[in-house]
Amino acid sequence: MKGTVFYKMTGSGNDFVLLDGRSTSVEEWSRRRIIEVCDRRGGVGADGLVILSPEDGGVRMAFFNSDGSRAAMCGNAALCSTRLSVHLELGPAEGMRLLTDAGVVATRCLDEDERAEIRLPDILMPKPVTTITLEPGERSIWLGCVGVPHLIVLVDDVGAVDVGSRGRILRHHAATGLEGANANFVAPPAKAGEPWLIRTFERGVEGETLACGTGTVAAALAVAGPGVRLPLGFYSWGGELLTVRATVRGDVATDVWLGGQGKLVFRGVWGG
Repeated sequence: MKGTVFYKMTGSGNDFVLLDGRSTSVEEWSRRRIIEVCDRRGGVGADGLVILSPEDGGVRMAFFNSDGSRAAMCGNAALCSTRLSVHLELGPAEGMRLLTDAGVVATRCLDEDERAEIRLPDILMPKPVTTITLEPGERSIWLGCVGVPHLIVLVDDVGAVDVGSRGRILRHHAATGLEGANANFVAPPAKAGEPWLIRTFERGVEGETLACGTGTVAAALAVAGPGVRLPLGFYSWGGELLTVRATVRGDVATDVWLGGQGKLVFRGVWGG
């Protein structure tokens, strides 16, 4: 069968089409072609497309949202890229360098099946936002950047949030800048010590996704403080566990690690 071999993967419900850059190139993937392959009715279906290529002793991860726009970083895509890079023999399981548009990310596979861990560059701690009016059930809002900008909204109940409506408003709010930001809604667990809950409206997808790795990191750093200590676990809306650990020194988080799922769902051939 003629076409391009692809790998469908999921990171806690955030799903991607991944390609081996040794048999294709970024230049071959126009915005229209990316939209077509990510379409859930006429294509493979995905929140984004990733092209993995060997480069400078590491693996270059080129990431595109489902609307065809290129994004600097995606945490769950990086976790999936780590697992697939080992499968494709692009890098070793015990540790590799992912070269992203947001910088170099150290990654490794974990002993547990289908899980990986990525170490992110130092991150400025999210800052409170006071120019956004809180809706009922919202407690506070922060703005931070983990590869891409994120709003973090602390709420009483993530299940009660109309993520499609409220998320779209916040994603375009003037406080987020010209390009906007992802909107992440987080709630503490019913019992202390258990994982938090998170839901995300993701720009580029322009809707809710079942998980967001960098958004989870931003959320963990936003809520960390007196009474809430890192590391923290978060259940994505897809039901999988994401973990965040870091060392906070003043306004900067260092040694930031995100752990989560990188599951290969199936392999196929795209003829488009």
